[in-house]
Amino acid sequence: MTNTAARTARIALVGDRSPNVVSHTRIPVLFDALAERDRLVLDAYWIPSEEAGDEDAVRGFDAVWVVPGSPYRSEAGALAAIRTARVEGIPFLGTCGGFQHALLEYARDVCGLTRVAHAENDPAADDLLIEPLACSLVGHEAVVSIEPGSLAESVIGSERTVERYFCAYGPTRHLDTLRAHGMRFSGHDEDGHVRIAELPGHPFFLASLFQPELSGDGSRPHPIVRALARAAVAHAAQAQGQPV
Repeated sequence: MTNTAARTARIALVGDRSPNVVSHTRIPVLFDALAERDRLVLDAYWIPSEEAGDEDAVRGFDAVWVVPGSPYRSEAGALAAIRTARVEGIPFLGTCGGFQHALLEYARDVCGLTRVAHAENDPAADDLLIEPLACSLVGHEAVVSIEPGSLAESVIGSERTVERYFCAYGPTRHLDTLRAHGMRFSGHDEDGHVRIAELPGHPFFLASLFQPELSGDGSRPHPIVRALARAAVAHAAQAQGQPV
């Protein structure tokens, strides 16, 4: 049996921390619950987006979570943190703005779509990957259908879930290109719009347009948050040469 109590995993929370962003105030509550309920201890470090662009900003961490709160003060910093997690096999979660920027990083750095942009950051760009949603999801709850056999399905344990949103932007174009280069879109809303993305072959790479950190009252962390914590603890154990 794995002794998770002895392991503290280091997690980088990339984003511009603000008391006015509900997710930012909820995440520490979730980490306390994970330690108490699941014996999954996470040592969290907040990294502002301007600092995330440094070459070693998230290296050495056991997980990276690009949190909501866009527009980030530094788009380049958020993208750099995602790239490091993706390339170096660090467990990664992106929620809301983190989801949007995970797709943007992949489109530019893997698919060669170097000119794609995020409308919130560059509304006048010619080629928008992330655009305003036809109907804003700020404060909404909606059904998400999850593909069988996906990481998302194994984490959530169901092929259907109801999730909370607080966003007004989402992916539109070039999704077939991202699929062709290996990204899997494993969750969709009732109209078929992408709501979850993952990378098969990566130790743990999951991104959702919805915000699992807002589920419930924080006393029972969402399965996605719990899965990230488990992946972080496993990464820490591997780094320490301990059995996982």
